[in-house]
Amino acid sequence: MALNKVIADVTRRIEQRSHDLRHDYETRMHAAKPNGPARGRLSCSNLAHVIAAAGSDKSALKLAAWPNLGIVTAYNDMLSAHQPFEKYPEIIRNAARNVRATAQVAGGVPAMCDGVTQGQPGMELSLFSRDVIAMATAVSLSHDSFDAALLLGVCDKIVPGLFIGAAAFGHLPILFVPAGPMPSGISNPQKAKVRQLYAEGKATRDQLLEAEAGSYHAPGTCTFYGTANSNQMLMEIMGLHVPGSAFIPPNTLLRTAVIEAAVERAAKTSALYDANYLPFAAVIDARSIVNAVVGLMATGGSTNHMLHLIAMARAVGIRLTLHDMAEISAATPLMARIYPNGVADVNGFHAAGGMAFVVRELVDAGLVHADVNTVWGKGLEHYTKEPVLIDDKLVWREPPKTSGNLEILRPLSDPFTSDGGLKIVAGNLGQGVIKVSAVKPEHHIVQAPARVFDDQENFVRAFKDKNITGDVVAVVRFQGPSTNGMPELHQLTPLLSSLQDKGHKVALITDGRMSGASGKVPAAIHITPSADKNGPLSRLQDGDLIYLNAVTGELNVLVDEEQFAARTPALMSNASHHSGMGRELFANFRMLVSSADDGASVLF
Repeated sequence: MALNKVIADVTRRIEQRSHDLRHDYETRMHAAKPNGPARGRLSCSNLAHVIAAAGSDKSALKLAAWPNLGIVTAYNDMLSAHQPFEKYPEIIRNAARNVRATAQVAGGVPAMCDGVTQGQPGMELSLFSRDVIAMATAVSLSHDSFDAALLLGVCDKIVPGLFIGAAAFGHLPILFVPAGPMPSGISNPQKAKVRQLYAEGKATRDQLLEAEAGSYHAPGTCTFYGTANSNQMLMEIMGLHVPGSAFIPPNTLLRTAVIEAAVERAAKTSALYDANYLPFAAVIDARSIVNAVVGLMATGGSTNHMLHLIAMARAVGIRLTLHDMAEISAATPLMARIYPNGVADVNGFHAAGGMAFVVRELVDAGLVHADVNTVWGKGLEHYTKEPVLIDDKLVWREPPKTSGNLEILRPLSDPFTSDGGLKIVAGNLGQGVIKVSAVKPEHHIVQAPARVFDDQENFVRAFKDKNITGDVVAVVRFQGPSTNGMPELHQLTPLLSSLQDKGHKVALITDGRMSGASGKVPAAIHITPSADKNGPLSRLQDGDLIYLNAVTGELNVLVDEEQFAARTPALMSNASHHSGMGRELFANFRMLVSSADDGASVLF
């Protein structure tokens, strides 16, 4: 199938825009290509430190004949998605020995849980943690004693951070190794209903905790399709996983088998096997980035990747823009409905055909670049098959020809919608993005008076005091990256949903983020310029009439232009967001961070 014209045109435009930056990156990575084992470059004193605690691997490390694999892990046992990583180093070391290689934990990176910090001060460090993780990945691999790397991470900022860090070591073969989702708990509609009842004062805290614990209840990724599971989809469609490994449950024989396969592949594509040498920089290019955006749109993935993909692309010398993503979204039908875009979770999606079905459909329709490099070899067709164990041997087979559940997963010949549902909105209030794949069509256009808040706590207080009623556009400003780290405003969703369910016209506008599980209320987010940069949000007042049209992409305040421009911009009223819970340590990040539409990064 010929490549879709829109996808081809956008890719060409990205490549032209990125030419010099990409050439720079490729030149640096080519210059860093190793000649022989990495530890062969170390002095005897350096190497002695490398092997001092290596136990039975000491001899192999001394000889410098076998490839040595560096493990960068985001393990902690508080984060359910990363708890399974506790056992991975030993599995990896044993598998490495079986293929004449060694493996060492190069370092750990922080892994915070947005589910724990939602609505808490710690959430204001969440987005910044991505760049901290990137730097920690670089520190881990800077010992320069590794011939390939395995990166262990799943959740929200962790995978993008690992990716950005990996890009600095693009001369190495690098595979991402996930852990898989937890078993399904209570239904997502049931959980959402209890949250909404609690927000309305109709359910107790005990009832809320019981519902939440029934949903998040075991090792593995949370099963809704938020940023964590969107990460796994991206690594799959970018060709950085063992094919089909994104949504295999943790602690299963099949999961162990794909971990072992990742080890073997990393070892055998190192520079020690020159004919097979396949570094990260040769796998990821503009086509891979475009494939990632297509996958995000086709599956209704997280809005957080409107930030992350720009920063990730920049790390490999690619200039990606929101307009590129919007154009790709318009050309990419929505194939999946996974909560919060639907009822089912990622386990249901995986059972219905999962990533192999999605990739095959996209390849057959010419919506992705099928001729890219992947860690598994040339061509995305490797990812159109699913792994299984037959007689204890790992093999790949064709997925079913038809979806196992058309309520969850559909072919491109019969999609849920004709586009991916992620759009740019712009007007006299600035530019932002909106995700409408979970928003009913009757809510795509909202005109209502503004209620303006400088933080989400004041909104929650006003709602509980019954001071927010009727049609409303909730404006929560001073939430941009340079103000307070751009926290997610997830706790607003049940409150706004409650108003919407009563028949009111409701929307949210913010220079902050919503959860990767952005839901059924229209939300124009990531607004730039942000309020702290004297953006238009800083001049909004209660009662201003706001018009949001997700169909045409309009976002305007209906106030006389001269009158609006003459208003004195508001100033952030609460400087307490800059200290406590470690936030004082990130003052330089707040000063250096780029705007949301430029990836919200301190690194680029």
